[in-house]
Amino acid sequence: MSYKDQFIEIYKENVKREGASKLLSYLESTDFFTAPASTRFHLAHEMGLCEHSLNVYFRLKDLIKNEKSDWAKNVSEETIAIVALLHDVCKADMYVVDYRNQKQPDGSWAKIPYYTIDEKLPYGHGEKSVYIINGFLRLTREEAICINWHMGGFDERVKGGSYSIAKAYQQYPLAVLLHIADVMASYLDEDRN
Repeated sequence: MSYKDQFIEIYKENVKREGASKLLSYLESTDFFTAPASTRFHLAHEMGLCEHSLNVYFRLKDLIKNEKSDWAKNVSEETIAIVALLHDVCKADMYVVDYRNQKQPDGSWAKIPYYTIDEKLPYGHGEKSVYIINGFLRLTREEAICINWHMGGFDERVKGGSYSIAKAYQQYPLAVLLHIADVMASYLDEDRN
């Protein structure tokens, strides 16, 4: 089964709220299922974004299953699917292929393709995903917080000195696990080109 087929199967099985089919149609109208996950950090190849989203989903499911806290019993399958599968929708239609000259072993030069960013909606990262998703279906506060802060310490706002992430992680432990699942998928499960 392809990554796209697997994503759609999990999505349709779990995400039932109003607007879910419109969001899926939107994703299919973009390059979400063919885009890379990054320009050079992890899964920087075609379909990397969809593969990464699935990796985060499976990591998050395992983390929640192993969580001993009572709150974990109240996390719905729908919420797990939404936050994990959709945390990076901000990357849809963001990457483009460009070419650079690279010296070959024989001394000749060749044009080599690579991914670069063409940001059409400069809204941030996690917050951009929340914005896009909320245009189609209503996120719960917990889901919005999870997706908004999934980058953890890599988030530009945190690098700039924002302390809001600490309060978010304190109030919404699922946000911590989504961040951990994202890091585990990115660093343990995926090729780092």
